[in-house]
Amino acid sequence: MAPRKSKPVPLPYENATSGRCAKETIEKILRSIGASSVGVMEDFDKAEVLVQFTLRGQTVVFRVPAKGYAAQWLQKHPYSYRMRISKTDHERKALEKGLIAIYSILRDLIKSNVMALNCGAFSFEGAFLGQIMLPTGETVLERIERDNLLSLPPPSPAH
Repeated sequence: MAPRKSKPVPLPYENATSGRCAKETIEKILRSIGASSVGVMEDFDKAEVLVQFTLRGQTVVFRVPAKGYAAQWLQKHPYSYRMRISKTDHERKALEKGLIAIYSILRDLIKSNVMALNCGAFSFEGAFLGQIMLPTGETVLERIERDNLLSLPPPSPAH
């Protein structure tokens, strides 16, 4: 008997159909923990989704570009001249898929962080540390990356 051909594994979130439902869920989750303000939006020029909320006087910002997801989708679904659309339209479709997927990814990320917070696994700061906005307007993660605070020292010479 011939070996069974395995079905290709879809890219996570590639079958998501709407960012609207995920956006509404994000807002509900954040309101349920007492966020005093919540904003979810798309930056069309940067092709990214932005979620910002304020809780206990702390502003938290998630900025997630869709281009990374779109690049993965294009790897899994490369353009072929046999397609009935142009390469540009295929790439545009990948970016649209990316934007929709990002909403679902953010919904799941925020949901898991809030669950960890509610269960006592993390403090608010522990759950959202990298995305907390500093007075300078950058997030903690952006400051850490800018100042190269997590780089390991070079290995010491062997004796």
